[in-house]
Amino acid sequence: MNKQLTGIVSLALLGSVALGQSVKEGYTIKGNIKGLKDPYIYKVFSGDSDNKDSAAVSNGHFAFTGKVAEPTMTVLYAGRMQVRFFIENKTVYIDGNADSSENIRVKGSSTQQEYEAYNASMKDIRDKQESLYRQYDEASTKKDTAALSVVKDQLKTLGEESKVRIKKYITSHPSSPISLYELRGLAFSGDPAELEKIFSSLDSKQQHSVAGQHFAKELAIMKKIAIGQPALDFTQKDLQGLPVKFSQYNKGKYVLLDFWASWCGPCRAENPNVLKAYNQFKDQQFEVLGVSLDEDGAKWKEAVEKDAMPWTQVSDLKGWKNEAARQYNINGIPSNFLVDPNGIIIARDLRGEDLEKKLAEVLK
Repeated sequence: MNKQLTGIVSLALLGSVALGQSVKEGYTIKGNIKGLKDPYIYKVFSGDSDNKDSAAVSNGHFAFTGKVAEPTMTVLYAGRMQVRFFIENKTVYIDGNADSSENIRVKGSSTQQEYEAYNASMKDIRDKQESLYRQYDEASTKKDTAALSVVKDQLKTLGEESKVRIKKYITSHPSSPISLYELRGLAFSGDPAELEKIFSSLDSKQQHSVAGQHFAKELAIMKKIAIGQPALDFTQKDLQGLPVKFSQYNKGKYVLLDFWASWCGPCRAENPNVLKAYNQFKDQQFEVLGVSLDEDGAKWKEAVEKDAMPWTQVSDLKGWKNEAARQYNINGIPSNFLVDPNGIIIARDLRGEDLEKKLAEVLK
């Protein structure tokens, strides 16, 4: 979950440049984060993981310079510390402590100030979600299935409430880059037709911004992989190095196309649920095809063996650049698609009992 960044920067960082002063050449990030033990801190723009920059850290001090075409969500990270904020072509000051990412303060970007106000309006929902996530972990540790079911229902209800509030913000702030950023967040579980309608309600500047054009491309992909659409075909090699063509694997069967990775904790936690569903329905025209976003073949194979997954696994060992994952617009894992014997997508992102219920419904 995103942590909110509020407060006042250290006066020691202000120097001779007035707070928030525009920098014609671009932006300058001046940081003073106590407790940074790593020799370098890294910067990446949200949605552009290929464009990574680094800066040397000296006694917690660091600096970045550059230029952005528009207010852009930016991520700074070093070790376990991570800070998200909007950057503009101004001088931005950051200070705080590496041991407390949520209390790191950002100053100098008007868009960031607006984003902090937006986050404050969502705090009640996010606090409830955090509490429920803790309850979920406790129930999971105790293997309390009744409590897990209750918490899941509460999280689902709260999630819907969150979506309603986010959509309300977007429609009432059509010219804000924050609206576009939050709309992109809804894309993980949203209906493409509804997302397109909301996107078209944004003003022209946002639609034609760099981020807007990127979202438009994602939206086009989302339409192709929506429920009711034919599953996109691809070929990747299995653990023995033999090519597997999805359309042939899918022929005449219900197939769960399961995107995961050995390094993904939530994926590994979900694997037993997939295994349970597989064992229950494998004799009823049901199969699983795992697509790994691994880069290390040995770790991929080790995880398959450790999690006792008997179904076919494929990968091109390109990590997040996995070609099939890009075709299916995978931005987070675990993620899955249920495809019917005719090659049509009939459901996606089914977890635990939801997967079993859906399979029981279509295989009755």
